[in-house]
Amino acid sequence: MRDQRLRDLARLRRVKDRIDREYAQPLDVESLARGAHMSAGHLSREFRAAYGESPYAYVMTRRIERAMALLRRGDLSVTEVCFAVGCSSLGTFSTRFTELVGMPPSVYRRQKRTTTAGLPSCVAKQVTRPVRNREAPAPEPSLA
Repeated sequence: MRDQRLRDLARLRRVKDRIDREYAQPLDVESLARGAHMSAGHLSREFRAAYGESPYAYVMTRRIERAMALLRRGDLSVTEVCFAVGCSSLGTFSTRFTELVGMPPSVYRRQKRTTTAGLPSCVAKQVTRPVRNREAPAPEPSLA
């Protein structure tokens, strides 16, 4: 039983590594599961148990992290960034970005370009890392 659990964890790590490498490619749970020799349902359950989120949510988190870096650079439009990170729907990208980051990508692009100016990219990445599982703080109510 212990040996099987270790084999499953090794397979899950390979799936996670594949997502980290190929986040911009079309990835779906079925193809990830086939590559790990697991059923899609089993992969989803085990991945969530090991990493705290579904494989799909992890793919989207990786894409949003990369999108944040591209938006901070400021030389690409939100639409170009959306497609560069592997999203095929601007609406889904914007919704997920807002859920994780707490603001729409267009607002992030305007604000964060100056916020991280002068910081090494490795520090900027840590400071601006997206919040997972819909934990972005709610915007302050406006009294105006």
